[in-house]
Amino acid sequence: MFAGDGFGQNADNVLKEITAYPLNGVQLDMDGKVDEEFWLSLPGSGGFRMQEPIEGGQPTQKTEIRIAFDKENLYIAAIMYDSNPSGIKAFQKKRDAPLRTDDRFMWIFDTFNDKRRGYFFETNPRGLRGDGLMTSGQGRNINKDWDGIWKAWTHIGDFGWSAEIKIPFRSMNFDPKSDSWGINFQRTIRRNNEELLWTGYRRNQGLFRPQNAGVMKGLKDPSQGIGLEVIPYGLVQTNSVRDEETDVLENTNSGDFGFDINYNITPGLRTSITYNTDFAQTEVDDRQINLTRFPLRFPEKRDFFLEGSSILQFATRSRVEPYFSRRIGLSGGVPIPIQFGGRILGNIGSNSIYLLQVRTGEQNEQKPEDFTVGRYRRDFWKESSIGVIYTRRATDGDDMEDSLQTRHTVGVDLNLATSEFLGDNVLQFTAFVAGHNQASPFDDSTSVWDRSSRGIRLNFPNQPWSGWVSYREFGDFYDPAVGFNRRNGFRRFQPGIRFTPLFEESKIIRSIQWGIFYEYLTSLDNKLLTENLRFTLGEIRFESGERIELEVSGNFEFLDENFDILRDSSVIVRPGEYVNWQYEVSLSTASFRKISGSVGYEGGGFWTGKISSYDFRITFRPVPGINLGAEYSYTKMTAEGKGFDTNLFRVDLGFDFTPDLSLSTNVQFDDVSNLLGTNTRFRWIITPGTDVFLVYNHNWINDRLNPVFTLQKGLALKAVYTHRF
Repeated sequence: MFAGDGFGQNADNVLKEITAYPLNGVQLDMDGKVDEEFWLSLPGSGGFRMQEPIEGGQPTQKTEIRIAFDKENLYIAAIMYDSNPSGIKAFQKKRDAPLRTDDRFMWIFDTFNDKRRGYFFETNPRGLRGDGLMTSGQGRNINKDWDGIWKAWTHIGDFGWSAEIKIPFRSMNFDPKSDSWGINFQRTIRRNNEELLWTGYRRNQGLFRPQNAGVMKGLKDPSQGIGLEVIPYGLVQTNSVRDEETDVLENTNSGDFGFDINYNITPGLRTSITYNTDFAQTEVDDRQINLTRFPLRFPEKRDFFLEGSSILQFATRSRVEPYFSRRIGLSGGVPIPIQFGGRILGNIGSNSIYLLQVRTGEQNEQKPEDFTVGRYRRDFWKESSIGVIYTRRATDGDDMEDSLQTRHTVGVDLNLATSEFLGDNVLQFTAFVAGHNQASPFDDSTSVWDRSSRGIRLNFPNQPWSGWVSYREFGDFYDPAVGFNRRNGFRRFQPGIRFTPLFEESKIIRSIQWGIFYEYLTSLDNKLLTENLRFTLGEIRFESGERIELEVSGNFEFLDENFDILRDSSVIVRPGEYVNWQYEVSLSTASFRKISGSVGYEGGGFWTGKISSYDFRITFRPVPGINLGAEYSYTKMTAEGKGFDTNLFRVDLGFDFTPDLSLSTNVQFDDVSNLLGTNTRFRWIITPGTDVFLVYNHNWINDRLNPVFTLQKGLALKAVYTHRF
């Protein structure tokens, strides 16, 4: 069942091809206008088909693609014809800004033509650059925090809009002996919410499945140089932190430097060394109020740990993370200095490899630590793989004194998949097991079974019907030292099914989704702990881009210990059994409008009381490059005879002067932590790979007894330069 060929590209099962032509010394004027004699002499590749609103339908507008190359670079010329140029949507300029608002042109390169992984790129009529690393698997697996070095020029005219793109071969790994890459293109006509695919236009296919890509032929002798990349940085900063004992701001000024060195051992295998790694330019986490019993997971935003993260994905969609990179160099969200690190990552044939060694320094009570991460994955058949992951964490100090010893975690995952189940349907199966040794010589977990997790998942991600069923077990003491885990000591059974038909003849409704989700969670002794039943009564997408969602859910919880809801002992729910029903409704406007937003409401039972939660978002885009957004969340609850509420405010101000020059400010406040924080970030991309960052952070706090006062503030200036040999 899983050994079938999953490479059908479109409904006719025809592999589409496009040819890359050599420039032969021709100098292109890169201005976004596809009017040079060279470009016009090449045949344009089109034949796009709708994915939405009519699967396989003919596009309302024509699209043409041409590709050329010289020894150092790959060039793409794209013409997006439009009979109504005034209707083109183009608000965004900032690098990697989401393009849900804009017309866009996206493409992927499967540089090894193995149908497994690739590079993702996108641009819009304003020349925005977005990119990422992509892998096939369950769901959409794309890491958009990867920043490649490339350039895009665009032009808007009475014909529509066009783009000229220049991508250095040194920005990608590939086999220089091969003249063929996997490739695909997608165009979005935003005012029509029209998605067009060059190939793989079925709703269970698409751009992000390299299995459904076409092929680019004709490459000859592309150069990767000697494969050496040196990235030094310089940093100066000033910080003021309030001393808890003296209540006085203590000021420090410092300067620092560091570097990364990358070298391609082979076309697909890269080694890196980092020294004195710093992440001063990293954006702050979005503030969240946690009203659950379990920890919140914040996403990784640091470039060094994002590169190669697709290889590290373990049992995708199974919600098990034996490795979580934020365990390295962060403690409670506070940075821990990284002294040095080394890394090898990439692919050798059907084998994917990731090796990481990092040494962190001492910070307050946090002692120096060594982290080791290893990942090996072997691809087999057409879309399947098996892999193993290993992590190690060693803390300096006396093991007996600190009650810690070197902690090892090992996991194995199996992924089976086919794109030809009962015709052209996708079917995926995942199984995993992960476990670790005792964290302390005084640890009570004597059994490996108690310190491990295991599970299976069967997924049917198709349209209009999709569904899944999974089973997981987590031991009572499962807690990987370099991983993330929300809950221990349970068995969980989760089936779900969705039906999402397109209304192709309707001029009002695009699609409606109905679904049922069920969760049955018991202790390892088979005592019922949690039971959830959720009904999606209707998720309606309108042709105009607006959306309405309505859900109803029932919940049973067995609480075996006190639950301190606000973590301040003000409201404590006592052990017992609780049954509640809740409902949610949300409305959102089309994101391409100058003023867009959403409103959501959640209400119903909450432990021994009730909950009412409101969420409001609004975004104003007066002119291209300016994005002004605000969000407000209000929650009112009663429990244990007490009433209380929470408020969360967030304001995002973005001023993008050009695709290479941007200024953004983020302001956040919540009345649980009583912390008001601002993060202002200026970025100037002098040339791709050479960046200047100016970052200012300021945090105030109000402890209810004293007026608002500064808790911390800091200013950092960082310059990064990339040189390739």
